[in-house]
Amino acid sequence: MTLAAAEPADRFYATVRSLARFWIWFFFKTVQTRHPERAPDRGPVLLCINHPNNLIDSLLVGAVVRRKVHYLATAALFRRPLLARFLRRCGAIPVYRKQDDPQTMDRNAEMFAACLEALADGRLVAIYPEGTTHAEARVQRIRTGAARIALAYEARRQSGGAGAELAVIPVGLSFEARKSFRSRVLIAFGPPVPVAPHLLQYQDDPAKAVDALTTRIQWAMESQVIHAERIEVSELVRAVDELYGQELVSRLQAERGLEATEVDPLRLARTIGDAVTYFRAHDPQRVERLWQRIQGYRALLAEHHIRDQAVRARLAGAPAARRLRASGVALIGLPIFAYGAVVNALPYLLPRWLSQRMARKETDYATVRLLSSIVAFPVFWSLEVWLVLRAAGPLPALAFALSLPTSGLVAYHYLAGFDRLGSRLRFGALALTHRQAAVRLLAERQIVAAELERARADYVAATHRPQA
Repeated sequence: MTLAAAEPADRFYATVRSLARFWIWFFFKTVQTRHPERAPDRGPVLLCINHPNNLIDSLLVGAVVRRKVHYLATAALFRRPLLARFLRRCGAIPVYRKQDDPQTMDRNAEMFAACLEALADGRLVAIYPEGTTHAEARVQRIRTGAARIALAYEARRQSGGAGAELAVIPVGLSFEARKSFRSRVLIAFGPPVPVAPHLLQYQDDPAKAVDALTTRIQWAMESQVIHAERIEVSELVRAVDELYGQELVSRLQAERGLEATEVDPLRLARTIGDAVTYFRAHDPQRVERLWQRIQGYRALLAEHHIRDQAVRARLAGAPAARRLRASGVALIGLPIFAYGAVVNALPYLLPRWLSQRMARKETDYATVRLLSSIVAFPVFWSLEVWLVLRAAGPLPALAFALSLPTSGLVAYHYLAGFDRLGSRLRFGALALTHRQAAVRLLAERQIVAAELERARADYVAATHRPQA
């Protein structure tokens, strides 16, 4: 059977998508996409996405998928007429959840019918099978909705219904730092999950077929997410990445002749997660000893208000020429930093303050911050440009407007560098006033690094695979 024609272009959706792409570029440092071609450009598609970050998840997937995405969204959002109209124009389909209103659960038949109709028309539907957002770096136990939709569609198609074969595509979202501005995110599209092997069982025992396909979708989603078995393991993975990630990057550069920008930090984090999972299964005592050692070192850092980067820099012994060059760049950039900090302080700090006050849970933080930034930056920048226009005229106002985004990014990166410099100065002061404490920090880091290096070598030897 030939594939259905691609869904006609929608100017409203295209405009919303363009705006979302701009703000995602502004909010995230890097959005990496793996195998987006696995989401077909034509024909019915069901995207099964994990849900770690509320509205941000939909904006990200919609930004990288070329087609119009029809999301399943909680019916609670459709209670406000203006928002409901906007969501329907974007192609959203309401889903009635028990936790929102138990009395509306019987209306989910409407949702299934809408999904089947959209798929029969060759459209792309996106579902969050976990059912709700969560803060853990792993896929929660998914619900049966995705499998029920897929099997119902394919069963109807096999019996002579309209539509082409359905592609069920798992999608994994992995955030480097969920709350951080200018962090990294990975969007990974997996190979299609086969539905056909479950159709015969679906005719005889629909419940068992749905459960079997649900498990298959769960495994497919998990394989696309940088996750760990439990939250404690996730914390260990992050700690190892912080303490040893740079050494791994340097090793990859030396062994494979790569530039620093060519090393995928999210893939590196995934490899670290695989290694931790391996050692938990084969040598759990080693994992526990390593975790205790890392916790002790981090406690020393916290006690003296010093970052690991400062200790690592002291052990590396940066050349004097590099330190002088960095100091020169800092001096040159100081006026730009001061200017950028002054003109961008309010639109940067206000969304941060609002997200801290308004986010009811961790998964709401980035959404509140992004939405408030979308309002705050244009409002404050427009007000500032208007003031310059009134005071100095059109040309200075134009130059001022063009300087706002650039100076803001320079100020943000300068502030991060200033924080690193402050940590190094504190470590230098510690070495002068409490030499034994500084020596202990250096020694502890060397021990941790040595244990991590031995673990890396053992993991590579045991699995016969490269570390990234």
